[in-house]
Amino acid sequence: MILGLAQSFPPDAVERELPDAAAARALVGRERPDLMDLIEQRRERLLGRFGLGLAEELGRCEDALLLGVARFGRRHGSWGEDYHHYHNENHALEILDGRLGRLMDQAGLEALPGPDWLALALFSCCHDLRQREDVDFRHAIGNNEAASIAEAHRILDASGYGRGRDRSQYLALELMIAGSTFDARPAPPTRANPAELAASGGALAPRLPQILDAELPGWREDMDTVRALRLALIASDLDTANVAEPFVWLAESAARLCQEREMLAGRALDDRASGQPCLAFLSQGQERYFFDLHRFCSELGEGVFGQGKRANAGRVRAVSCSLRERFGNGQAEQACGRAVIDAFARLSLAD
Repeated sequence: MILGLAQSFPPDAVERELPDAAAARALVGRERPDLMDLIEQRRERLLGRFGLGLAEELGRCEDALLLGVARFGRRHGSWGEDYHHYHNENHALEILDGRLGRLMDQAGLEALPGPDWLALALFSCCHDLRQREDVDFRHAIGNNEAASIAEAHRILDASGYGRGRDRSQYLALELMIAGSTFDARPAPPTRANPAELAASGGALAPRLPQILDAELPGWREDMDTVRALRLALIASDLDTANVAEPFVWLAESAARLCQEREMLAGRALDDRASGQPCLAFLSQGQERYFFDLHRFCSELGEGVFGQGKRANAGRVRAVSCSLRERFGNGQAEQACGRAVIDAFARLSLAD
């Protein structure tokens, strides 16, 4: 690693249970055979554009994708005992299939070299592998992301990549995952400058150059690092491109994340203690995410997803306002989180 992430994140029980691509292929074949079809279709498409010169790395990448999705689904998804409503195997696949596929379709495969497309695919399936690490705001890079980087590198090792020969892909995966750290904490009240407020949260990717200046002086002379930073900006846009999806999908992802947050906070959705937090997250929280914290980081991301975000802006404000009106006058204190989420879903489906 180049980012000075000192804390150790060793393998856990899931990593030991699924040590290699063969074990992952068996699990995915049983649980999500559609992923096998997607991988086959993507292989044909990439080889059709870049030729057999990409075939060797493509095979390694496919093994790594399967291993990432299998461990994600087993650890935090539908195939294990610690289900997370948002961070599960479906999140990996909505990026790998939907958002990365859309980038390929609209920008065209000629927009990036073949290995860059493979790096973004690896990011899709490996960036959220760990979700139970201790929160530590002393570091800009979140512990979940740091642990995911460590495991992602081991996934590359287990899939036939070499840390010397394939340094550029290890480095790209490290910076892409680090850049996906998303800071949604309230800005310090002493910061009155709007530019400072905008820079104080959101995705870490645009601020990676400053971190690299401190950790790796002279990084601009290393073309692998320059490439990794460019890919980190695109990866950040893929991770947050729910803002540009059809509004009902955007709302559905917000509801899933809301449920996950309540689970992690230990609040049951049928308890009134969850009502006010759910209301805050699904109303002003969504407005803050959409209008204040989210920014497209790359020209490629802006070009493909920008129009979709602009189309959703009015609906985000309208649903947020309607939800606050629905639970105004103290009604949120009497409602449970499930009632708030259900109301949010109904409002999101309304014309």
